[in-house]
Amino acid sequence: MQHIVLFEFPSFNLYSTPLLLLVLQAFIFAFLLLQRYSQKKYVPALILALLIFITGYHRTTYTIGFMDWYDTYRNTKINYWLIALSLAVGPLLYFYVKAITSSNFKFRKKDFLHFVPVLIFVVYKIIIFIYDAGQPGFAETQNGYLKINLDQKYIQPLIGIVENLQMLLYLAFTFQLYYNYKNKIQHFFSNTYKLELNWMRNFLFIYSFLFLYSVFQSVIGDLIIDLHWTQRWWFQFFSAVAIIYIGIKGYFTDTNKLNSLDFNIDQRKSIKTTPKKSHKELLQRKAQIEDFMNQEKPFLDPDLNLTELSKMLKIQVPELSDTINSGFQKNFNDFINSYRVMAVQNMLEEGKQKHLSLLGIAHECGFNSKATFNRVFKKLTNMSPSQYLQIHNKTE
Repeated sequence: MQHIVLFEFPSFNLYSTPLLLLVLQAFIFAFLLLQRYSQKKYVPALILALLIFITGYHRTTYTIGFMDWYDTYRNTKINYWLIALSLAVGPLLYFYVKAITSSNFKFRKKDFLHFVPVLIFVVYKIIIFIYDAGQPGFAETQNGYLKINLDQKYIQPLIGIVENLQMLLYLAFTFQLYYNYKNKIQHFFSNTYKLELNWMRNFLFIYSFLFLYSVFQSVIGDLIIDLHWTQRWWFQFFSAVAIIYIGIKGYFTDTNKLNSLDFNIDQRKSIKTTPKKSHKELLQRKAQIEDFMNQEKPFLDPDLNLTELSKMLKIQVPELSDTINSGFQKNFNDFINSYRVMAVQNMLEEGKQKHLSLLGIAHECGFNSKATFNRVFKKLTNMSPSQYLQIHNKTE
């Protein structure tokens, strides 16, 4: 007796339900970020909304597939409209990081050239549908002539290769942009903990993991062994979980304050137009800065930055930066924090630890976070603050 298998959409099962819930959450976060952009005109919110929407949208094919859409509606034309927009993901990653790490970021006309490939691909997919829709028998089939003989046979494999190469390049450029930013803030700010954007690093690592996982899965599935849909489900699941994390962190992490920060030395008074100081003049400037630091103790201000110190000393920012880098052989961050560490050591010598905790002493000396204090103290003294305190107590 022949058994008839009945399919019915929607089918909520172990595979479809988690994807459905996660994808819907992703669309909610994309909507919330778009709403933030419409209210505050905050460009990173718009870029992240598009990135989350596309990443969630790409999970739709597998979500409805596991819900038995394709088995229930054998003649569905949805494959024509579930267009892979992966060619936009790399540029969006790059511009999201750039928009956050660049002060007063604005899209330029030439920036839109990065999205020309995905626009061409969308137009191509529309043309494929229009042609196939005009062919006899299209209503009785799921995929038409060009979809099968051109798109699936040649274009999709080619696009897959292009997407991987493009993503690899954009990830490299984006990591370079992020680490250049982290290096740059060391030359302008004395406390960088709140500016380091460690979540941004996690964000890039997540997309790198998804990219590598996708490549690994493709190599296994195309060259070694044919993977079942349930085996390919894990990549879709990890991607959906990742975009929820990104949506939560992106929505609730305030990066708007970075938009007003100036990471650049005034171009009108750049180092190129500043006369090169002689060795004698460099020593004089160095002595002036040392005297000011010892007498006025500006390092006690946790928000001290290069621009503020230049105003106090009445020295142009390029010249002050050059003096600190050349005269003290340190960047601005290390220079200021060396004074803070010495201030902590002096307070310990005075026995302040009897009335204040180590963290309290660190705050008194200009540090604004425990993590920064521990890292800087160990970097400059080769021991942790607690180790230093133990040694100090033994010698008393």
